[in-house]
Amino acid sequence: MKTHLVSGGCGFVGRNMVSRLYQSTNDRIIFVDDLSVGTHPSNWLGQKKVKEINGAEVYGDHERLVFLNTDFRFLLRKMVERDDYFQTEYNLEGAAKIADVYHFAAIVGGRAKIDGDPMMVALDLSIDAEFFYWVCKHKPGRCLYPSSSAAYPVDLQTDGGAVALKEADIDFNRMGQPDMTYGWSKLTGEYLAHIAAKYYGVSVTCIRPFSGYGEDQDLTYPVPAIARRAANKEEPFEVWGSGKQGRDFVHIDDVLDCTLLAMEKITDGSAINIGQGRLTSFLEIIDLFTEFAGYSPEIKPLLDKPVGVHARYCNMDYVKDKLGWEPKISIREGMKRVYDKHCQEIS
Repeated sequence: MKTHLVSGGCGFVGRNMVSRLYQSTNDRIIFVDDLSVGTHPSNWLGQKKVKEINGAEVYGDHERLVFLNTDFRFLLRKMVERDDYFQTEYNLEGAAKIADVYHFAAIVGGRAKIDGDPMMVALDLSIDAEFFYWVCKHKPGRCLYPSSSAAYPVDLQTDGGAVALKEADIDFNRMGQPDMTYGWSKLTGEYLAHIAAKYYGVSVTCIRPFSGYGEDQDLTYPVPAIARRAANKEEPFEVWGSGKQGRDFVHIDDVLDCTLLAMEKITDGSAINIGQGRLTSFLEIIDLFTEFAGYSPEIKPLLDKPVGVHARYCNMDYVKDKLGWEPKISIREGMKRVYDKHCQEIS
């Protein structure tokens, strides 16, 4: 039985990856989260807790799901000291060597967190530095580093000057300024991924997801927040900023599909975009949700709220050519799934 490791395994993307791996493989999944933002697995995993081993919670009939509630940095330090840490500490047979690592642990949130507490977000630098130090020592089979669209230069995302961002727009020889400390940390993480692949022979894949969303995303993010307010028929309907600012919204199922395919074909630490390749404004998202709700509210702009860059969307030509991949879930279909979920929750 292979053993995979998922950091940040109870956050939005992490828990979806844990569920996907559990459903699509017969492997063991160790997932780690300090639950500062993530949700305890008892609320989403759909499997019963079988037992505990030295504080690790084991779930599922075949005991393939192992949850550790801890700061990933603390765990990494123990893993650096003992290469067979999981096997010896938790008696997990065959876990001395990790097959695939999915590194979602990060301090991030909505725009309020990125703009409102940039030094807290900067701690991602320490998480990633300790992660790649362990990666280069342990050399797992494959490693995923999720970067972000925030790593792209902000001067390419302005009102009147926005372009479809392509992978080559990030050039370590001619740097642009990324979006706040979150963008800087992800840019640094990409560079560490490149170093791990080139100098230490580690198989690393980097992804730059744009505005991912899904049915189980929490209300600190704009899509679920807008969906919930539409389901409640808010009137007037508030929007941060003018609402004309736009993003490239991509459903979590498409993000996971593209990620797993990329890990099969990209090993050198290079990064790919994951998005629809389409710019959609927040006003358009509100129109869509209120159409589902069957009403036409007055729009109330909140001009004192943080909005980030004016327009951020990606060029997907490279991914289509290199991986033969395109997103399957349209904006309308994905948003309808989110809306229906919120209607169920408030009914």
